[in-house]
Amino acid sequence: MLGFLSAGILVLLLAGIPVAVTLFLLAFGVDQFFSFFPLTKALGQNLWSAADSFLLIAIPLFVLMGEIIVRAGIAEKAYRAMDHWLSWLPGGLIHANITTAALFSATSGSSVATAATISTVALPQGEKLDYDPRLFCGSIAAGGTLGILIPPSINLIVYGFLTETSIPKLFMAGLVPGLGLSLLFMAVALVLCLWKPSLGGPRSVASWNARLRSLAFLAPLLILFAVIVGSIYLGWATPTEAAAVGVIVSLGLAAAHRRLDRQMLMAALDGTVKTTSMLLFIILAASFLNFALTSSGLVQKLTTLLNTHDLSPYGLLLAVIALFIVLGFFIETLSLMVITIPIVTPLIAAAGFDKVWFGVVMILFVEMALITPPVGLNLYIVQASRRGKPFSDVIVGTLPFIAAMLLMAVLLVIFPSIALWLPSLL
Repeated sequence: MLGFLSAGILVLLLAGIPVAVTLFLLAFGVDQFFSFFPLTKALGQNLWSAADSFLLIAIPLFVLMGEIIVRAGIAEKAYRAMDHWLSWLPGGLIHANITTAALFSATSGSSVATAATISTVALPQGEKLDYDPRLFCGSIAAGGTLGILIPPSINLIVYGFLTETSIPKLFMAGLVPGLGLSLLFMAVALVLCLWKPSLGGPRSVASWNARLRSLAFLAPLLILFAVIVGSIYLGWATPTEAAAVGVIVSLGLAAAHRRLDRQMLMAALDGTVKTTSMLLFIILAASFLNFALTSSGLVQKLTTLLNTHDLSPYGLLLAVIALFIVLGFFIETLSLMVITIPIVTPLIAAAGFDKVWFGVVMILFVEMALITPPVGLNLYIVQASRRGKPFSDVIVGTLPFIAAMLLMAVLLVIFPSIALWLPSLL
């Protein structure tokens, strides 16, 4: 069955079949060739049960919130503020790329939206100041990945939905590793720019008056983060309710910036409908594939196979991590999650690992898949803003940040409390 799934995924995706259709076709294939029962008779009930979830309402709300923030110009102003505060460091604008991405991640929940926004704002400035294009583009692509680790994260919602894991705990678990990873990214940029100052472009020191005035540009993102994560952490709202409040606050912020009009709102709603339709179609397809794989006994067969090879818990974890790294080269991130979650998570849980902790580790390697060719989506998002310059610049520029991600993965394995400390307080 594993051979059928592996070959089917590669052939269908390489043929350009949409991800959701691919998942449905794989589920029908499992039903046809590996199941003793007609699983398709349960298709309607399965899809209805998957769609009839209050939790899924959070996805379009978080997407809409990110759309409003982007179109209100709030991210652009936040970037200018971080430039004022960090321009004195070696590689000042590179640090601004990473910190602005971290801030924007805390409101958009989307890596693609984060990378696209920072690219549009930062690349013209980096070219004007003669920053090294490789490191500069790499910092934007890598910083954009923070959008699926720092809460609120759409990918963490998908993981929690498919594994029946607490979303508030997952959000709390992603916060410290997400902020720690952003600091590691900055450390990488600092070391490289100290080693070779020409990589970082010219340094400048903004006046304290300019810095203090620029804090007003950071306030909107900090307010949104406090409203969303704070309400969840204090138990005042569920993730879905917090997302709804976040949309209301983002509309108020857009109005305060005098960017809220009918045209902007319609564009934000249009983008939300397109993104949400894609995500929910994939989630429904993944739900039926999960049902088919479970009903056909694949998880039990894999457990038996691994027990036969007598892998230790950490040996199993290492094998799963290697699987994510390899698949991340070829499979788009959301597809990677929904294809592997039903197979891998039960095995990891049976080996004694915490599902909340593993969710963060999994997201970390999904992040890595966003910046590894040939299908790393953030690479193409950044390249699209560069008007025909070499694509190799973006790829090479991400390599130091991939090393930082691997270091964070090692730290999470050695010190699980990095991810589990905040959830334990809930």
